[in-house]
Amino acid sequence: MNRPPSAAPKKKSWSWRSQAFRGLVYQLLALALIAFGLWYLGHNTLVNMRERGIQSGFGFLGQTAGFDIGETLLSFESNQSYLKAFLVGLVNTLRVAVLGIVLAAILGTLLGVARFSRNALVRGLCQAYVEFFRNVPILLQLLMWYLLFTETLPEASEAWQIGDVYLSKGGLNFPVPIWQQGHLWAGIGLLAGLLLAWLRSRWARAQFEATGQVRSAFWVPLLIVLAMGVLGWLLGGAPLEANFPSKGEFAVENGGALTPEFMALLLGLVVYTAAFVAEVVRAGIASVPRGQGEAAAALGLSRAQEMRLVMLPQALRVIIPPMTNQFLNLTKNSSLAVAIGYPDVVSIANTAINQTGRAVECISIVMLVYLCTSLATSALMNWYNTRAAIKER
Repeated sequence: MNRPPSAAPKKKSWSWRSQAFRGLVYQLLALALIAFGLWYLGHNTLVNMRERGIQSGFGFLGQTAGFDIGETLLSFESNQSYLKAFLVGLVNTLRVAVLGIVLAAILGTLLGVARFSRNALVRGLCQAYVEFFRNVPILLQLLMWYLLFTETLPEASEAWQIGDVYLSKGGLNFPVPIWQQGHLWAGIGLLAGLLLAWLRSRWARAQFEATGQVRSAFWVPLLIVLAMGVLGWLLGGAPLEANFPSKGEFAVENGGALTPEFMALLLGLVVYTAAFVAEVVRAGIASVPRGQGEAAAALGLSRAQEMRLVMLPQALRVIIPPMTNQFLNLTKNSSLAVAIGYPDVVSIANTAINQTGRAVECISIVMLVYLCTSLATSALMNWYNTRAAIKER
C-alpha cells in the first residue's frame, strides 16, 4: 500500500496571526516591563538617597571594620576590612547550614523509618516528637535551647568534665590535635577510603542484583574508611600531640570550643527540620505499594533489609523533591541566629549597617548569599534526584 507523501514542514510565520509569534512578543514585553521596573526602583532609590545625603556604593567593603567577631573559623582582627568580616560571616553561616543539613537528614530519616516500627512505644514517641517540634515556631525553639545552655549549665570554674571534655556556660571545650604533616596523610587516607568504599558498594550492589546475596552496606565500608585513615596516619608518623583544655578561674582555656550560640542554633535547626524530614520520609515510604514489602518478606528478607533494599530505594523519587525544600528552609532559617547572638552573615550585616549606614548594600549582600546557597543546594539535590529516578527502558 502506497503511503501519501508527508506534508512539507510549515515555515515559521512572523505574522501577528501566528500564535508562536504573539507568544514571543508577549514574553519580550514582559521581560522589558520587569527590566524597566527594576531600573526604576534602583534609580529612584539612588536619587532619594542622594537627596538625603546618604552615601551609596560598595566601596565601604575595603574600609576597616573596627569590630571583633566572637566566633570564627577564619582569623579576623578588628583592623581588617568589612569584606573579610562578611567572609567570616559567610563561613559561619555555611558551617551551620552544612552540618545542619547532614544531621537533620540523618535524624529525620531515622524518625521517619521508626514510624513504621512494630513497637507501639517507638511509633508513639516518634509521632510525639514530630507533632511537638513541628508545631512550635523555630524562633522559640532557638531561644529555648539558648536559655538551656546559658542558664542551666554551671560556671566555667565548676564545668562538667568527662575526661578532657568540659561543658559549661562558656560552651563545649575539647582537645584538638596540633597540626602536623601526619594529619595531611590521614586526610588523604580517609579520601582514599571513601573512594574504595564507594567502589565496594557498587560491587556489592552488582553482586546483589546478579546473585541475590546481600552484603554489608554500612559496617564494611565504614571499616574500609577508618582503616585507610589510620594507615595514612601511621605513614605520616602517627602524630599524637594535642592541645588540651584546662579549667581557668573565669573560663575554660585552650583546646577547641563550641560556643553556646553555635550549639543552640545547630541543635534548634536540626531538631526542628528533622521533624519535617521525618514526615517526608514517612510519606515516601507509605507511597510504595504494600505488595513490595510482602514480596520482600516472602523472599526471606529481614525488616531492616526490606526497608533498606526495597522500600527506601523506591521511595526516594517521592522523598527527594520535598526534602530539598526542607534543606532550603534550614539554610534560610539559620538567619535567625541573630536572635541569639551567633555571628552569621546577617549579624555581620547588621553591625555594618549600624556603622556605615549602607543598608541597601548590606541587605543586598545578605540576599545574594542566601540566593547563591539556595541555588547551589537545589542544583545538588536536583542532580541527585536525576540519579535516583527510576530509569524507563
